[in-house]
Amino acid sequence: MPGKPHQSKLQPYADELFIMFDSGKSYREIATLLNRKYSLGITHNAVFSFVKVRKCKRGNGQLFFTGFSSDIQERLLKQVSAEWTHDSTSIEGNTLTLGETVKVLELGLTISGKPLRDHQEVYGHARAIELIYDMLDKPAVVKEDLFDLHSAVMQQVAVDSLNPVGDWKRVFNGTTGVINNKSVYMEYAAPADVEDLMKRWLEDFNMISDKIVSRKKAVSCYVQAHMGFVRIHPFFDGNGRVARLIANLPVIKAGYPPIVIPSERRSDYIDLLWAYQNAAGIIKRKSCLVPAHVSIKQFENLLMAEWSNTIELVDNARKLQATRS
Repeated sequence: MPGKPHQSKLQPYADELFIMFDSGKSYREIATLLNRKYSLGITHNAVFSFVKVRKCKRGNGQLFFTGFSSDIQERLLKQVSAEWTHDSTSIEGNTLTLGETVKVLELGLTISGKPLRDHQEVYGHARAIELIYDMLDKPAVVKEDLFDLHSAVMQQVAVDSLNPVGDWKRVFNGTTGVINNKSVYMEYAAPADVEDLMKRWLEDFNMISDKIVSRKKAVSCYVQAHMGFVRIHPFFDGNGRVARLIANLPVIKAGYPPIVIPSERRSDYIDLLWAYQNAAGIIKRKSCLVPAHVSIKQFENLLMAEWSNTIELVDNARKLQATRS
């Protein structure tokens, strides 16, 4: 029991502490820096104990939506789902506003003048979020889980043998960007390489969760999963939505709310993906999945700046819960 007061004293500085821990600083160095900055009077043993306890708690029922009254939890999950669904589908061209997305999901309304496809995309994405929550207790993600997510977000697409829903792509796909004022087409992974590449991606992905002990590390893991996935582009369509869903699974497992890229940053987001894709080049069966590039850090900075939206939803729910207590 003697370590508890020090661990409690460290709680307000948890994110800063783990940023230092992630950077490779020793427990003694962290204690020295925090004592110098905040006059805490803690020892390196207290830092060690705090890190050990915090790591054990992560992913062990301490989820962002737990610990609330049932009505507050329900409201929080609806808010997160609406924001996540609106922003992710909007990035892909969906025209429903956030308010209209809420009306569709909560009231089942049809928005006059908006395409049926947009409504179906919203329902599909919300369903895919439920699948993500269902995966929280799974020891590992397998390709069939990715197929289920793809089937959910692409539920409005007609069956096509060349463009299958819920299976890897069977034809080449790519993206167009501009280099030196010239249009350039960049291909993603060849269909024949997808099975092997995604097997490697899943192996790396399933080792991520235990590494997340801070917001900075959560963002880093999200980016690694996201960049590798979209570089492969394993499906004929819907890759962005699936990437933004599955990359959040370890983030949520670690106790954080999902990282949501706001639709207002769509252009910045797409430019970063193109810059990375162009710099990394076409991915082959034996290629490094996520080679280093400056755009990775830029992507992390974008996410860290915009993550506050869903974090604020959780903070507001906690404040409401506190007033009832």
